[in-house]
Amino acid sequence: MDNARFWDRAATKYAASPIKDAKAYEDTLLKARRYLHADDHLLEVGCGTGTTALKLAESVRHITATDVSPGMLAFAHRKKTQAQVDNVTFLQSEIMAPVAGAPFDVIFGSSILHLVDDLDATLAHLFAQLKPGGYLITKTACLKNMSVLIPPMIRVMQFFGKAPPVLTFSTDMLEEAFRNAGFALVETGHFGKNRSAHFVVAQRPPE
Repeated sequence: MDNARFWDRAATKYAASPIKDAKAYEDTLLKARRYLHADDHLLEVGCGTGTTALKLAESVRHITATDVSPGMLAFAHRKKTQAQVDNVTFLQSEIMAPVAGAPFDVIFGSSILHLVDDLDATLAHLFAQLKPGGYLITKTACLKNMSVLIPPMIRVMQFFGKAPPVLTFSTDMLEEAFRNAGFALVETGHFGKNRSAHFVVAQRPPE
């Protein structure tokens, strides 16, 4: 099953599910906003049902928010209409595809880097999509920092079509991948009790 089909099938349940740790989510957005400016054009990759893009919209000039799943984006478009937000554009796109409007001032991606096919190639691509001095802000599940029982559980779920393909890496491996892609790490950490959900602010060095 390809990624678009998996997330299309999951979209309705995903949209109805409450955020597991609402305070950690809001703290993540609060921290991200400190790197945003009113004239920024922000790219969000893996935007899902659009909640984060709509929450960050008031902090920037425009957001282009992409996701591979038409099912997820259908919910995002409905939320946008209900919220009456006019500076967010939702687009169906693979994370490795070029997006109109590049290079961007900021790129944001939550719970996406462990779902890509190739972490190094993805970070190199996102580096190229940023303006010099721009920020890549991410929050990523680092499975090697979780219980040793999690990877086999995921493999069982994948066998039954209940989980997508995932990459397994640690927080240290993730940070090293950012450095290898040319980024300077500005801030790292976590919010809430889940220490395996690693928050990273990385900058493409100014020229």
